[in-house]
Amino acid sequence: MTAPAPAELPVVVIGAGPTGLAAAAHLIEFGITPLVLEAGRSAGAAVRQWAHVRLFSRWGEVIDPAAEKLLAPTGWTRPDEAVYPSGGDWAEQYLTPLADALGERVRFGATVTGVSRAGRDRIVDADRQAQPFTVHYTTTDGREERALARAVIDASGTWSAPAPAGGNGLPALGEKAAADRVAYRVPDLNDPAVRARYARRRTAVIGSGASAFTALAYLADLATSEDGAGTKAVWILRRGISGATFGGGAADQLPARGALGLAAKAAVDAGHADAVTGFRTERIERDGDGRLVLVGEDGRRLEAVDEVIVLTGFRPELSFLSEVRLHLDERLQAPLALAPLIDPNQHSCGTVYPHGHRELSHPEAGIYLVGMKSYGRAPTFLAMTGYEQVRSIAAALAGDTRAADRVELTLPETGVCGGAGLFDTREADEAPAAGCCTTPEPQPLQLTAPTSATTEDTPAGGCCGA
Repeated sequence: MTAPAPAELPVVVIGAGPTGLAAAAHLIEFGITPLVLEAGRSAGAAVRQWAHVRLFSRWGEVIDPAAEKLLAPTGWTRPDEAVYPSGGDWAEQYLTPLADALGERVRFGATVTGVSRAGRDRIVDADRQAQPFTVHYTTTDGREERALARAVIDASGTWSAPAPAGGNGLPALGEKAAADRVAYRVPDLNDPAVRARYARRRTAVIGSGASAFTALAYLADLATSEDGAGTKAVWILRRGISGATFGGGAADQLPARGALGLAAKAAVDAGHADAVTGFRTERIERDGDGRLVLVGEDGRRLEAVDEVIVLTGFRPELSFLSEVRLHLDERLQAPLALAPLIDPNQHSCGTVYPHGHRELSHPEAGIYLVGMKSYGRAPTFLAMTGYEQVRSIAAALAGDTRAADRVELTLPETGVCGGAGLFDTREADEAPAAGCCTTPEPQPLQLTAPTSATTEDTPAGGCCGA
């Protein structure tokens, strides 16, 4: 049986999260039929797993314009754009109504297992580009299905693949054996069972980004509560302390993102957390009481902790794309043309240049990695970046090159800079306030500088929706 011509087929979008649903809305705006395949049972399934975390972006920064147009006829009420939503708010008040508006164009419980060209494996060149894509997926009842597509937009994110504690990118020796005391998510301390797990205990937090800031702030808040007296955090940083360690502060054009770093600093300054720098975990051992001892690559052994929270980033799941030809950066596993814009080894003060279909293209024409997945292993992704990506891609698929190449977004600056020089170089005695780069030396550290930051009403880290 001859496959339908690609132009007659839908564009398959993998993932019904913020970027995937926005992609569907933009495709519809350009007259293209989308088919969204979502492994979860509801829109924003990954977002719902951090429903307790407040974004550091306001409503006005996490609603896609094309999606809003699609929602308007349904009677949907736009939330106050000045309010900071939680992950739960984002899912319930925006993503669920948007998926409802898309109707049968979204299939839930559909886990994509492979993407290829119809009748062509990765090797075959002959007539390759003329063949539609074939997307294989399994349903919740175990059935194996396929969908043919003119193009594929992979917005599946990276939430399902957190990075390990090991400083070399591999799980630390003993990390798997200690799984009962190791978590890879910001804890929901409103859940009584989770709260009891960390209250009055000593917890190591490994990581240096927004999620680590959030966890430190949450644990500090727990330490000041009636049921959490004695709660203590140990903040494990693989690098040293510099002016950029705590984010951009007042220089960040997203104020709540800047406040996150200040909240983490306040936790350390108040004595609720101790920072250990230049520590790259090699091994996790148990002591005689069953507590965990972190051992560094340099042989240092830290005081035993009760729990470990690993917040060292995420990785893209690429196994189901093994039969298509991708051009990925060898370090970040991000599209090759995008990688220089987001590489933390090179990235300097300022913002990431808005980008679209050209930076996200591959040798296999018609397939795109978007949203958090487009950043590979790089951090600091913003929802508005994903919305601009899919707007450009939808325009390109519609043949409107002028619209696809037009930049319709100005991203907020972080107020910080980073680069390879921060990894193993000497720590400055004093870090500049707004965070351009200094040179730290790995060593244990107790910060004492005063701060006026408060965590009471400070929006927390935004994960994929930051």
